[in-house]
Amino acid sequence: MNLPKPGALPERARAIASALGVDLAAAAGEDLVARTPVTGEPIAGLKATSPAEARAALSRAHRAFLDWRLVPAPRRGEVVRAFGERLRAAKDELGELVSIETGKILSEGRGEVQEMIDICDFAVGLSRQLHGLTIATERPGHRMMETWHPLGVCGVISAFNFPAAVWAWNAALAFVCGDAVAWKPSEKATLTALACHALWKRTLAGFPDYPQDIGVLLVGGADAGAALVEDARVPLVSATGSTRMGATVAPRLAARFARAILELGGNNAAIVAPSADLDLAVRAIAFSAVGTAGQRCTSLRRLIVHESLREELSGRLKRAYASLRIGNPLAEGVLVGPLVDRGAFEAMQAALAAARAEGAVVTGGARREAPGFPDAWYAEPALCEAPAQGDVARRETFAPILHLLPYRELAEAIAIQNDVPQGLASSIFTRDLGEAERFLSAAGSDCGIANVNIGPSGAEIGGAFGGEKQTGGGRESGSDAWKAYMRRATNTINYSRELPLAQGVSFDIG
Repeated sequence: MNLPKPGALPERARAIASALGVDLAAAAGEDLVARTPVTGEPIAGLKATSPAEARAALSRAHRAFLDWRLVPAPRRGEVVRAFGERLRAAKDELGELVSIETGKILSEGRGEVQEMIDICDFAVGLSRQLHGLTIATERPGHRMMETWHPLGVCGVISAFNFPAAVWAWNAALAFVCGDAVAWKPSEKATLTALACHALWKRTLAGFPDYPQDIGVLLVGGADAGAALVEDARVPLVSATGSTRMGATVAPRLAARFARAILELGGNNAAIVAPSADLDLAVRAIAFSAVGTAGQRCTSLRRLIVHESLREELSGRLKRAYASLRIGNPLAEGVLVGPLVDRGAFEAMQAALAAARAEGAVVTGGARREAPGFPDAWYAEPALCEAPAQGDVARRETFAPILHLLPYRELAEAIAIQNDVPQGLASSIFTRDLGEAERFLSAAGSDCGIANVNIGPSGAEIGGAFGGEKQTGGGRESGSDAWKAYMRRATNTINYSRELPLAQGVSFDIG
């Protein structure tokens, strides 16, 4: 597997974190252990934010918001632009830290930092385009319009698999919208969050006239997340994670009438139609299904193949999977790194056992031992060829498992795709224009992301990201997702000396 010597990766991670500005001595504690799934070794012990510290941090963020909201939006954009430049300078080091802490291959780790840079660029442009509408009014001598105002302290709860980009999606937009941001990262990727926060604080220090606490970090587990969810000074929480987590967070936010942006489960499918370019499809399917070791919310989990292509496509995928290099994600040529921990591996094995019990033929899925590192959990990507979509395929398993399912007619394929509780990402491979348009129509995919001739993963920041059903319905990143971080006001101005009422109402008091 060409794994590094014991102790080498933890030492490298600590060195990178220190170079990026993390005070490891100040962060040290016994509450959490930062680990690398590459070898399973601990990197550092970290202390969690106490409830009192969390309340104090949110108080600082709220006070900072009261001043930050008055800074003109283009000036706010200058701060985000400077952060993007700092990320450019730190891209290689921060990307390597992402890979060490999550197990992504190095190009994916650096790609995540590039995604942060891209959303900063998007937000800088947005800072000069925050706008409302002028609306036609029925009353003479009046003008009606809508305006948008900063919302407050926005909470962000992020997951381990994108430990930096998901925060940036939210934070870059929230900052230019005039909000403060309180971030609770995954306890499985805390070191990356500390590094990102240090880079942000260094950036903000270059603007001493602006409030310095518009970004705060809460380290810990569920208790730290609860601090965001329950605090009345946090009018919006963007939470990324499991559907189970969302089912806990959403009612608690609703109970105090706070907003929620939920990015939850994704059980994504691709349809391969008879006219598909199979050379293109195989490449796209392989990346979507095994990239990040199947630990993306947009990973391809179900492949719905026309029965005329099933045998050929199955053979091609098996050959492609057999050629994949599995091992140290920092090594050149490796395409599949480790699962995040033992729990992820055991969940994968349970899903494969359930698939076999439902009649699926399973290829792959075995553990790849990492000599000398018993706590590193590598697995072969698995193909499950089933006669029909069973219960196990309807559940999301965060691992490189791809269920191959047959279909005869396009309507049947779309029905199979939509017959799951989740609704994040989807795609179709076809050269038939009619099939492509039908897939994208109101009678087609029911997902928030629907693609043609590319896989379901690899979304760009220009489009709003999110899904339907048990995926949560939230949207982050591009398009008009900025509106979620602001409050809308409808304004009517009477510049006449008359007082006509709307709808022809008469109220004459003499």
